[in-house]
Amino acid sequence: MSLRLYDSLSRSVRDFNPVTEGRVGMYLCGMTVDAAPHIGHLRGGLNFDVLLRWLRHSGYEVTYVRNVTDIDDKILRRSAEAGEDWWARASRIEGILRENYALLGCLPPTIEPRATGHVPEMIAMIGRLIAAGHAYAADGDVYFDVASWPAYGELSGQQVEAMQQGESAATGKRSAVDFTLWKGTKEGEPPTASWDTPWGPGRPGWHLECSAMAGKYLGAAFDIHGGGIDLVFPHHENEIAQSRADGQQFARFWLHNAWVTLAGEKMSKSLGNVLSIESVSRIARPVELRYYLATPHYRSTIAYSEDALREAVTAYRRIEDFVVRATERVGEVEIDKAELPAEFVEAMDDDLGVPRAVAVIHETLRVGNTALQGTDDDAVRTALRDVRAMLDILGLDPHDPRWTAGGGSDRQADRLRQVVDALVAGVLTARQDARKRKDFATADALRDQLKTAGVVVEDSPSGPRWTLES
Repeated sequence: MSLRLYDSLSRSVRDFNPVTEGRVGMYLCGMTVDAAPHIGHLRGGLNFDVLLRWLRHSGYEVTYVRNVTDIDDKILRRSAEAGEDWWARASRIEGILRENYALLGCLPPTIEPRATGHVPEMIAMIGRLIAAGHAYAADGDVYFDVASWPAYGELSGQQVEAMQQGESAATGKRSAVDFTLWKGTKEGEPPTASWDTPWGPGRPGWHLECSAMAGKYLGAAFDIHGGGIDLVFPHHENEIAQSRADGQQFARFWLHNAWVTLAGEKMSKSLGNVLSIESVSRIARPVELRYYLATPHYRSTIAYSEDALREAVTAYRRIEDFVVRATERVGEVEIDKAELPAEFVEAMDDDLGVPRAVAVIHETLRVGNTALQGTDDDAVRTALRDVRAMLDILGLDPHDPRWTAGGGSDRQADRLRQVVDALVAGVLTARQDARKRKDFATADALRDQLKTAGVVVEDSPSGPRWTLES
């Protein structure tokens, strides 16, 4: 079975055949950096990070473009409210976003373009659209003429007359459904947020940015365009229209990840119902948060709750515990060239079926735990290799330096774990000393003391080891 992906445009699962054999061009709509990211933003980055890893494992050379929208109405408004230069705010939030992606183990994109660095490409595109009769200038703004593009609405499936662009009313529009390509400078806006054009000074519209950047780095035809499901309309609908009206084939597959919801509502900065990595760090380490956000199917909604997050933490620690115990038993294993279980491959090739793939991991884990209770080291070694190789595809291998180096945990949590490690180690040393003296009553009492505190002690060939009780 070869890779098949659900294409939002055709509303079907299709065989994936890239434009150029052996190569994939993938564009992900990145964040508008007006406020700090929340876990809803990060979920999309994680989903496409898993796709990136799977494509590379499948032998493709991937050019992965993830943009940053660093000029926007919201950025100007929030920076003005905070008394901060808009460009300084955008740069600061972009830094936080990049740190958060790294914290969750996301691989860096091949190219991470900023909108402000591609204004010349946007101006040139507007000129071509006007010349072709698909756009018009009015009162310093430039609009796309929706009526000039009969295919408009093909992605979202909406009727044009029922559409609302979500833009403020403008007297220069020929039709309410026309959307903005270029915004003329308004009174009170900072002069640094303006560029000169043949139609007057101003700044780019949101939709135009992605078309210009995707076209520059991936060409007129590329393979995958991704983003959150909330971007289907108007953002991606407008991207398709303006890009194809400009003569580009544009993306061949449109992939959209579902939301993370809180109390039944989409997580949104505007609604204020958001959770940052920091706010969930008291429950989960970053690797555990990655497990929680990346293992549901990318097209399914995640209804956030602390109970659900704790269940994910328990599930990942069960996996981690097996990896630790099996490694103690048989040593390190080579996973770079390991052949993945066929069921795992089939699941991943079926529209990135991560939940089924995780089920294969847990089944292999069950076999491995059974082998640990016996004497068959080869069975332990095989299970360990397979589990780690599958986890590596998902960015969840406990032996990945991202997690073993402590880079995936905040400083306070790391310090707390160090303190607990030291305290438990002290009790275990005292227990070992008591056992050497054959003072088994004291040794058992110390073990019971740890158990009461939720610490489970297991004697292994390399000495006692401990885990927190699930």
